[in-house]
Amino acid sequence: MPAATIEIPQDVMDSAGLSTAEIKQEIALSLYAHRRLSIGKARELAELSLWEFRQLLGTRRIGPHFDSDDLAEDLAILDEWDQTPT
Repeated sequence: MPAATIEIPQDVMDSAGLSTAEIKQEIALSLYAHRRLSIGKARELAELSLWEFRQLLGTRRIGPHFDSDDLAEDLAILDEWDQTPT
């Protein structure tokens, strides 16, 4: 898959005190927090496992995306389970 390249001046990197990996994580966190990326794409950008990315979200107090559509879907699944014969 082709990749985009972003040039960040070294003095900016030095001022931020962040490595390239940490910059990627910061971008991924910001895009996720602003609902621009899903958790899957954000963790991919951050080059972390889903578990690691969720832990990072927790340390930053960034909650999971969960809206009324997600709730309706979960309730429908629970309703299906409730109607399954035993």
